[in-house]
Amino acid sequence: MNNNIQAVSIIIPVFNEVSTIKALLMAVQNADTCGLKKEIIVVDDGSTDGTRDILKKFNVVKVIFHDYNQGKGAAIRTGMKHATGDIILIQDADLEYNPSEYPLLLQPILDKKASVVYGSRFSHGRSFHKNMYYSHAIGNFLLSACTSILYFSKIEDMETGYKVMKKDVALSLNLKSSRFDIEPEITAKILKKGISIHEVPITFQPRSFHEGKKISWKDGLIALWTLIKWRLKN
Repeated sequence: MNNNIQAVSIIIPVFNEVSTIKALLMAVQNADTCGLKKEIIVVDDGSTDGTRDILKKFNVVKVIFHDYNQGKGAAIRTGMKHATGDIILIQDADLEYNPSEYPLLLQPILDKKASVVYGSRFSHGRSFHKNMYYSHAIGNFLLSACTSILYFSKIEDMETGYKVMKKDVALSLNLKSSRFDIEPEITAKILKKGISIHEVPITFQPRSFHEGKKISWKDGLIALWTLIKWRLKN
C-alpha cells in the first residue's frame, strides 16, 4: 500500500431512495477498502419519501442535508467539500453498483498505477447488460466515443457512476455542474489536464424507470453539450 494514503472518502448523493438506502449503506459499511480508513459521506438532496428518516439512524455515517433538491452534481460537490480522505470514491445510492468491488477500484491507485480510476460497465466487449435500456447502452457508447474523439484519449464508460480519484485531483477540477452533467464535466476536466483514466471492469445491475431510475435521453444531450463546452473552454 502507498503509505501516504490512509483513508478513502465515499461520497453518496441521495435523492428519494427509501427502498435502497438502508441496504446500500450496510453494503458500504461492510465493504473492503484495502485497509484504508473509511469515511462515508451521504448528501441527501432534498428527499421527500422517507429517506431522511432512515439516514438519521446511521450514526457512523456523516450525513449532510440539502434544504431542497439541487441535483446529483450539487450533492457530489457538497460531499467533496466535507471529505477528509486521501481518495474520493463516488457511490450511487440505487444498488446498481456493488460496493464489494471497491478493491478493484482502489488498488490501481494504491499501487501507484493511476490517480484516477473508473469502473467500466462495458469492458471486454460488453455493449449492454440484461435489463439495461438499449437506448441507454447506445447513448453511453456514443458519449464515450465522443469523449475519446474530443479529448484524444480512449475511454469505454464516461457515464459510469463509479469514479475514484485522489483528493488532490478532485479538488483541482473546480467543478461547476449541479445535475447529471457532473459526469461529463469530471471526465472532461480530468482528460484536459492530461491525467489518464484507468478503467477496470465492474458488474452492474441496472434498474428501470419504474424502480426509480432518473436519467433520461435529455440528459444525454446535455452530456454531449457539456463535453463540447469544456473542450472549448479555457
